[in-house]
Amino acid sequence: MVVRSLILALTVILFSCSSNQADKSKAQKDSKVSKENDVATESITKSTMIYFEGGSFMMGSAKGTPQEQPVHEVTVKSFKIDKYPVTVGEFRRFIEATKYQTDADRFGDSGVFDFSTSGWALVPGANWQYPMGKNAPKSEDNYPVTHVSWNDATAYAAWAGKRLPTEAEWEFAARCGGKSNSKFSWGNELVQNGNYMANVWQGDDLKAQQGADGFALTSPVGSFPETSCGLTDMGGNVWNWCSDVYTLYPGNNTPFQYNPEAKVIRGGSFFFDQNGENSYSTSGRSSNTQETSLFNTGFRCAKDAK
Repeated sequence: MVVRSLILALTVILFSCSSNQADKSKAQKDSKVSKENDVATESITKSTMIYFEGGSFMMGSAKGTPQEQPVHEVTVKSFKIDKYPVTVGEFRRFIEATKYQTDADRFGDSGVFDFSTSGWALVPGANWQYPMGKNAPKSEDNYPVTHVSWNDATAYAAWAGKRLPTEAEWEFAARCGGKSNSKFSWGNELVQNGNYMANVWQGDDLKAQQGADGFALTSPVGSFPETSCGLTDMGGNVWNWCSDVYTLYPGNNTPFQYNPEAKVIRGGSFFFDQNGENSYSTSGRSSNTQETSLFNTGFRCAKDAK
């Protein structure tokens, strides 16, 4: 994945009132706003999540890329994970309730691939509302939020009373409780009975024509079939941030430079990836630095099961 530093190399009080009546009106207004924010947070907290009973499973793949190896046993505790990636509409409620400023908004730009030049660019004004920049249309509310950094995703999750899933939890869920050995969360083929099972890149290079799956860029969450465990978008559409710092699996002796700011991303996206269909697999993994925001990266939340 392209991190922010690489993209840069390629392209970078309320007024006080004197009267008691005014104070009363202000207090009533503040109370109303507070209640609305509480309701919004409660709604997000109760949004559809899928429960997984904890257990042990074999994580990784002997047939995947080197970073997916070796296969090793991992145990996770019971948890819940969002059925869908967090949407633009859900993220908007967070922004309105907290006045949070994303990393993309702080920097004033975010990473977008320019198909006309076949290169990455830091597009001024590109953010969670305008995935292709301010001169392009706003994203609709039922699309996965993008241009969110790991920092942004972590802040949203905390506000919603949740957290980011660990990498092991993400794969455990993609494998339907660790039980499935299929390449993808839905099976072993990207296309079944002539239909694409996810929003993925079609072709082997950046010049390949897109749209055979119905979408050129992101798609509304849940546009493709659910997994047997009831999850959607667990491969393709947008990469999902995980909580972990990216590192090699135990027993993998490939030369590697540890970076505490590099965080795990899972699931692949609608956009081209050098690992091809392996990026959409249940075991496929990559990373990006925690302040990086891109037009093909989003997230979903998890929480401990009680």
